[in-house]
Amino acid sequence: MKFSELVENLNSEIIGQSLTDHPTLNPEILGVAAVDEATSGTLSYIEGLKFASFVQRSSASALILPLDESLQVQATEQGKAWISVANPRLVFAEVITLFYQPYQPQPSIHPSAVIDPTAKIGSAVYIGPHVVIQAGVTLGNQVCLHPNVVIYPDVTIGDRSILHANCTIHERAQIGCDCVIHSGAVIGAEGFGFVPTASGWMKMEQSGITVLEDGVEVGCNSTIDRPAVGETRIGKATKLDNLVHIGHGCTVGQNCAFAAQVGLAGGVTVGNGVLLAGQVGIANQVKVGDRAIITAQSGVHNDIPAAEIFSGSPAILNKLYLKTAAIYKRLPELYQSLKALERHFNHPV
Repeated sequence: MKFSELVENLNSEIIGQSLTDHPTLNPEILGVAAVDEATSGTLSYIEGLKFASFVQRSSASALILPLDESLQVQATEQGKAWISVANPRLVFAEVITLFYQPYQPQPSIHPSAVIDPTAKIGSAVYIGPHVVIQAGVTLGNQVCLHPNVVIYPDVTIGDRSILHANCTIHERAQIGCDCVIHSGAVIGAEGFGFVPTASGWMKMEQSGITVLEDGVEVGCNSTIDRPAVGETRIGKATKLDNLVHIGHGCTVGQNCAFAAQVGLAGGVTVGNGVLLAGQVGIANQVKVGDRAIITAQSGVHNDIPAAEIFSGSPAILNKLYLKTAAIYKRLPELYQSLKALERHFNHPV
């Protein structure tokens, strides 16, 4: 489509725009691309002034720019069409949907699927090859089950949820509307519950349930365990990356985002809007406040207050962590200074 047509199809507020009546500023847009890989006919974006050099270096025909007049001038001088918005990355995400929609099979039930007669199946549902649906399962409308999905008894799955190939939903799990469970994920399996005795470990049966509220997304090979009693709950619109583990009895709030290899031990409580970077580990029963951010590879053993940034293992306030990291790099130099003082005073310091 022409660049001007593309702009008309956006829902986001456009604050500035090049003059699209000029032929070079209203190009045909054939697709989208990363700014460093863009070619003629594609659209890309500049997230901020840190990437300003790409306005001249990129071969994109059109750019989504931040609110910066100097970048607008540069783009115009380079003969590029542009729009200026408050959040270029967000608008770029919207543009992608104009050119790409994920694979969505047409409603049907494959003859190889095994469906218990007590299961309740909504309308316009897709059930792929070798799917297994056990007794008492309820599927909402427009649910999509890709090949080899296994659903244990008494599971409920809400409207428009998508379960990708080879994921497993254990008994009594409750999955809301508009959820996405990616390949290999396991929802509602037994929590790690064993009681030590004089003769070894006694298994504690995990009688609880796992609940995913509306709009939750779970990445490939992630696991969310059910507890011995009660529930493990993931709040509305929370997003989990690949290889994330949520232990039994955890409660995760709404609109959180956990990067790959995050691990929550049993009974952790996470507030709303929390960001956990890659490989963060959180110990048993810890509470994390709303909007907290925990940076990559941090180990959390104590409660985290709301709206704070923590780093390191054991995790400490990020501002303090940065100071200690700067000192850490100077340890060899500081050690030599200490040895010099010892020699000077002929006495260990």
